[in-house]
Amino acid sequence: MSRIALVVSDVDGTLVTREKILTDAARGAVRRLGDAGIGFTVVSSRPTVGMRFLIEPLAITLPVGSFNGSSIVDSQMNPIEQHLIPAATAQISLDVLNEFGVDIWLFTTNLWLTRNGDGEYVPNEMRAIRAEPTVVADFWPYLTAACKIVGASSDAALLRRCEATLQETLGGRATAVRSQSYYLDVTPPGCDKGTFVQAMAKRQGISTDAVATIGDMENDLAMFRTSGLSFAMGNAADDIKNMATHVTASNADEGFAKAIETILRSNEKS
Repeated sequence: MSRIALVVSDVDGTLVTREKILTDAARGAVRRLGDAGIGFTVVSSRPTVGMRFLIEPLAITLPVGSFNGSSIVDSQMNPIEQHLIPAATAQISLDVLNEFGVDIWLFTTNLWLTRNGDGEYVPNEMRAIRAEPTVVADFWPYLTAACKIVGASSDAALLRRCEATLQETLGGRATAVRSQSYYLDVTPPGCDKGTFVQAMAKRQGISTDAVATIGDMENDLAMFRTSGLSFAMGNAADDIKNMATHVTASNADEGFAKAIETILRSNEKS
C-alpha cells in the first residue's frame, strides 16, 4: 500500500457530529496530520459559504471542494474552478422533484433559495451552513446560475425512489445522489467527489493511491473508488461500508479521529 500523503474528508456525518460540532479530537487529529507532513482538505455537498467555518480551526491551506466537488475554492473562499448545472437540466430536475412532492432548494454561488421558508429541514440547513435562505416565488430567474439543487424530505424511502427516477431521467446531464438520508443533491455533470480527489492529487503531484478518503454517504463512493485508502464511518449504511477499504467508528464516537490514527500508524509501518 502507498504511503498516504493527502487525506480528503467529507464533512456532515463524518468530520462533524450530528449536532454539527467540530470536536477537539477531530481538530487534534488534523493537527497530527500536519505534524506528519500529510496534507488535509475537505469536500462536501455543502455550498461554499457552509465550508468557511472549518478553515481556521483546522488550519486548512489547501483548496476545498463544495457542491460535491463541482466547485473548488481556495482557503479564502475565492473560486478556483466552478461548474453549473445546465439550465435545461435544472428545469427537468425541478420538475421531477416537484412530482415527488419534496421540499426544493436551489443554490447559486452566493444564495440559498427556497420557495418554502418554513420547510422541515430549513432550520437544520441554517445551523449546518450558518446562513439563511432567500425565499422566492419562482426558481426560473436563477436556473442559469444553479450550482446545486436539493430535494429534502424526511421520507427516506420516497427520496430513494426520487433518486432512482432522477438518475434515469437525467442520464449523464447531471449527477443526482443523496448526501444524507434526507437530502438528494443534483450537481453539475462530470463532477463529483472523485474528480475532486483527482484534481487535488494532481495539484499535490501525487498518485491517487497516496490519498485517503473518509465519508459516510452515497455521494462519498466516488472518492472511495478514486483513492488508495478509504474509510466508511460507523454511522454509514452497510452498502457504503462494503465499498470502503476500512470501517471506523461513528461520528458520535470520534470515528474521524480514529481513522486518522489508523492512517498515521499505517504510514509509520510503510
